[in-house]
Order: sequence, then C-alpha cells, then structure tokens
Amino acid sequence: MAGNIPVSPLAPASFPQLPVVQGATFASAAAGVKYQGRTDVMLALLKPGTTMAGVFTRSATRSANVLDCQAKIGADSDAGAAIIVNSGNSNAFTGKAGEGSVDAICTAVAEAAGLPAARVFTSSTGVIGERLPHDRITAKLAELTAGQQADGLEGAAQAIMTTDTFAKGATATVQIDGAPVTIAGIAKGSGMVAPDMATMLVYIFTDAAASRPALQAMLGAHTDKTFNNITVDSDTSTSDTLLLAATGASGVNVDGNDTFAQALHDVMLDLAHQVVRDGEGATKFLEVHVTGAASDADARTHAMAIANSPLIKTAVAGEDPNWGRVVMAVGKSGAAADRDLLTIRFGDIVVAENGWVSESYTEDAGAAYMKAQDLVIGVDLGLGSGTSTAWTCDLTHGYITINADYRS
Repeated sequence: MAGNIPVSPLAPASFPQLPVVQGATFASAAAGVKYQGRTDVMLALLKPGTTMAGVFTRSATRSANVLDCQAKIGADSDAGAAIIVNSGNSNAFTGKAGEGSVDAICTAVAEAAGLPAARVFTSSTGVIGERLPHDRITAKLAELTAGQQADGLEGAAQAIMTTDTFAKGATATVQIDGAPVTIAGIAKGSGMVAPDMATMLVYIFTDAAASRPALQAMLGAHTDKTFNNITVDSDTSTSDTLLLAATGASGVNVDGNDTFAQALHDVMLDLAHQVVRDGEGATKFLEVHVTGAASDADARTHAMAIANSPLIKTAVAGEDPNWGRVVMAVGKSGAAADRDLLTIRFGDIVVAENGWVSESYTEDAGAAYMKAQDLVIGVDLGLGSGTSTAWTCDLTHGYITINADYRS
C-alpha cells in the first residue's frame, strides 16, 4: 500500500499464488529512491537463450528508460537477460542526466550479473522531472544478485508499486503437446492510465520457447485487446512498459500455438483489470461494451469516449443512472453514429432505443442497478458489425486527494 491510502474496495481477496517460472529468478530491496521503509527496486535474472518482447508508451516525452528498452528489444541474443525496476522516481524529463542514470544502472547490472549491457532492461516509475539517484539502486546490486529466488515474484510486484494499493499478479498453466507451460506476470498501475500503450509497468514471464518475431507479434496483438483498452483518467504515462520474457526452459515451442496465445491473453487481461480496479480513488469497476459500429475501430473510439468521460465516471461514482451522458459521449466521439438507431443498456436493462428512452425503462430500475460494484454499459450503434470493449472505473473525490499532493 502507498502511504496511508486504504486498499481499493475493488481489490482481489489476496495476491495469487504464482508458480515458479523455470529460468527466471527475482529479488527485491529497499534502496530509498523516494520511499523509506519499503522495497522499491526489483531485479529479475533470466537464463541464457531467453527471448524478450516488449510494448511501450508512445508518449512524445517518454523516459530515458523507455527509449533505452526500445533500442534494445529488437535484438536477438543467446545471452541471459536482466530486468531492473525502481519505484518512486520515473527518470522522465531529466535530460542527459536521465540517459546517464540508465547507462550507469545497465553497466552495473551487467557487471554484477555477468551479462552484456545490451541485455539489461530498466524501468523507472514515480515522480517526473526529478533526477534519479541511481547510486542508491546500484548500491543494492550485491544484495539483489545474492538474494535471487525462483519464488520471488510477489516481492518484485510489491517493489514496483507507487500509488497502488495492492500488488498485482496473474498466472496460467496450460498443457501443450503433453507438457505444462507456465505464465506468470506482475503489474503496477493506479493513475496516469490511458492507452498508448496504457499499462504503467507490466512484466510477464513464461518458460515457453518462442522466436522473437512470433513472441512480439503475439504480445502486440493482445495488448490492443487488453492494456490498450483500459483507462483510469485518460492520461498517458511517460514510462509505460510491458516486457515479456520467454525463458525456453520448458522446451516447448509456442510459435503459432493458439492454446498458449489464449493463456497469455487471459493473463494480460487479468492484470489490466487489476490496474483498473486499483484506479486512484476507485469504488466501481465499469465495462463499456460497444456493438453494431461501422467498424471495430469506430467501436473502440466510442467505447473509449464513454470510458474517459468525466461526466459518466462521476455519475457512476454517485450511482446516478444518467444515460443522457452516454448519448453525449457517443455523439462527441467523432466515430459514425445515428441517433435514431442507438440502443443503450445498463447491464440487461434496456435504457434507450430508437432515439429515445425505452418505454420499458424505469428510473428506479436504473438507480438500483447503479448500486452494484461491477457495472456494464452496453451501446449498440445499429450500423454494422464492429465491436469493442473498454474497462474503466469511477471518478471520486479520492482521485483528487491522491493527486493533489502526489509529490509530497
């Protein structure tokens, strides 16, 4: 938990029991980058032959860490790899000093772990515009390398938290050609959450074997259906990073394998939903499901317009079934819409159809539905077969409280 912020009411009952992923070990430590008395740096070490794939923010002001990872991620290598992450400071908008911090950390990790610096991937999350005290991180490398454990992923999840109120993890194990293949991932994210690519920080590990092109293609396709369809506040981070490491330790190649692809999608969607459920100040989880659009792209435009609307999000917070705000969001999105073909549902309740409120709708039914913790707004455009689903949370006074003094 960050500071004195209470755990989100939408949090899972507990952190999942994550399995060991053969070929990957983890350690975490308290470096005092910003937070005192809590772990704030994690190091993952990956066996030789590990394949790396990644997706990153497209922010024009992305951090030095993101730029460095983007430059490295496309290279093939038989060497091992390392991922080192700190919380408390994003190392973004720090000029040449930011680049120097990344170089210093990569060089130190490479020396400590016996890896090429080109196989060290760094991430930083936290305050923007303050120089990263990277010496506090490198001073912990002896502890981090000596403390590597195969079951250290939960500690790593805790180390990357900022305003998160709970650590986020997800896992899946599938049988492929009679052999088990394991996937386990962790994420952080609570605010500054919006697509492009929209996850904050996510790290997924599997013992599957895969070629880099196949792994990258799979990751990119699933990102568009998961992390790129969540939003908390419509603000895109400077530091969003998603890394997927396939150690190959199982000996099972998953190139083109649909079973593995579905399992990876499910892990990613689970983590994406957890990020939304930990949205700063969130008390409601909202799914926006759009059908009948002229295209899938139009459906997504409508879905995100609804999910990002402060008026809709505050109405949800107040349990107000104000369906007129959904009409507004569809109309402003810029995607094709016809007022007289529009249908709006709250869950299974038909609220509006044929350009007006439904004859069967009652305000009491809408108000009763809005008291639920998990809500679905359904919109059918009546124009075609395009569909898309977005996930968001409500907007409460808690969001203002958390962000009004984020740096203090």
